[in-house]
Amino acid sequence: MSIPWLSIALGLFGGIGVLLYGIQVMGDGLQKILGKQLRRLLESVTRWPLLGVLAGVLITILFQSSTATTVILVGLANAAVITLRQSMPVILGADIGTVVTAQLIALKFTELSLLIVGLGAPIVFFAKRDRYRRIGQAIMGFGLLFLGLKIVGDSLHPLQQVPEFTRLLLSVSNHPLTAIAAASVITFLIHSSAAVLGIIMALASYRLIDLTGSIYLILGCNLGTSFTALLSSIGSRREAQRVALAHFFSKLGGTLLFFLLVPWFAALLNFLTAKPAFQVANAHAVFNVGLAAVFLPFSHWGSQFLGWLIPDKKIPELEPKFLREEVINLPAVAIGLAHKETVRLSAGTLRMVWYTERTIVQGKRHFLERIAHQERVMDVLFKAAVEYLTRVLRQPLSSEEHQYASGLIHVLDHLEKISDIVERDIKYRIENKLAMKTSFSPQGQAEQVTTIHRVLDQLRQTHKGLVQNDFDLAEEAVTAQPRIAALVREYRQNHIHRLTEGIKESEETSNLHLELLNSYQQISEIARDIAFAIMEELSRGKICLTPPKKKEEAAAP
Repeated sequence: MSIPWLSIALGLFGGIGVLLYGIQVMGDGLQKILGKQLRRLLESVTRWPLLGVLAGVLITILFQSSTATTVILVGLANAAVITLRQSMPVILGADIGTVVTAQLIALKFTELSLLIVGLGAPIVFFAKRDRYRRIGQAIMGFGLLFLGLKIVGDSLHPLQQVPEFTRLLLSVSNHPLTAIAAASVITFLIHSSAAVLGIIMALASYRLIDLTGSIYLILGCNLGTSFTALLSSIGSRREAQRVALAHFFSKLGGTLLFFLLVPWFAALLNFLTAKPAFQVANAHAVFNVGLAAVFLPFSHWGSQFLGWLIPDKKIPELEPKFLREEVINLPAVAIGLAHKETVRLSAGTLRMVWYTERTIVQGKRHFLERIAHQERVMDVLFKAAVEYLTRVLRQPLSSEEHQYASGLIHVLDHLEKISDIVERDIKYRIENKLAMKTSFSPQGQAEQVTTIHRVLDQLRQTHKGLVQNDFDLAEEAVTAQPRIAALVREYRQNHIHRLTEGIKESEETSNLHLELLNSYQQISEIARDIAFAIMEELSRGKICLTPPKKKEEAAAP
């Protein structure tokens, strides 16, 4: 009997391709529907370990990929959104989430794959509302996932007629380390434990491999899922590397533990059921649930150990602190990180204005040097943030997400204008004043200080409105601008009056005094425009990962 090797190969590779495409289609649809809710879920439940486990289970069930969940966590840890201690329960939960896929395969859910695709496709093509189309996309992707698994399983069926292949697979039990290594590498290359798990279940169902060999392959499959996260953490910050290593060590520890217990493990699975597909599914379930039960109580000590193993290093000054490429295809998360970076830059801009106040009050040049250095750093960071948001805008976005990302670009553009005014206008004029050793009149000095204080108060109000996405705080910043403009007009008149009285200091610093007033008024007007953006574009859609209030506000002077 001739074996259709070409048909088997095409079925195997094509089935895996359909499966991976289904995962992508389903994930894209769910991101558009639930991106904001999933972000809030991660933000809130990672404070409690058990809820973190449940979050990992839920996200992995929805996206059908524990690898994707772990890579997202690595990106969030890299961006300082979550800590290692918070992410460890989510990682363990993500592993449990893959159990659902295995059980559905064992229940022959793959036989319904075409029906599910048929239900989702009409919604995608005929629904008028975006939300319904996204729901249809998620349904169709779910069906394609199981259709791919069905194709893989059917393509392996003829191998039952090949004694040499059967003997080769049955010998896996005699070479456990080779089996674990092979399954690990294949899982890493495919980036889908579901695909490898489906192949193992198909081989077991056709009696091409025994239970012991299946267990070794499952151990390798689970270990291989950690390699992708390790790869994605290369070049990342230390916290992200710790998250990836936590996932790897938990999988490695579980593999070693179960490796020593395989005979008893196989006996337990035989006792539970005699059906090979369910034995494999149950092996996968017991491994991952057992892993969570064993390692969750020790997550605190594990995070401390990894903190010791990989100590922190200083973040380069010219490198964005929160922007991460790993989550660029998750708009709700990416925009949240961009918001945090914008808050950081807002604090830096406010600090630059505060340096000018210190220079005028104390007359010390080192504050001017800080302004020059800060402006050089800010220019690089502003450019990086705008480019990041531009790439986010190229992703499939909801109207709310598009509006929010556009609003952040608007805010960044205006913050950069403020930093330019401080460095190119105010700093330059104060340097001339110090070089010429001139002084304002007592009244002029008091007016300059009062103007700066009013502008700083407005900027702080704008910054707080940005931190909290608060409409009322932003509105207060908007209403402060006319009062500052009126104050500047009054101080101009006062200065002209001093000139008519022939006050020497006023005559020597006349241009400087008026130009500084104009520059601070321009900053006030730009701060008003930022506050308008917060009111109109940001406060309506609180979709971002809002930074801790006290921490971010403390960053500003």
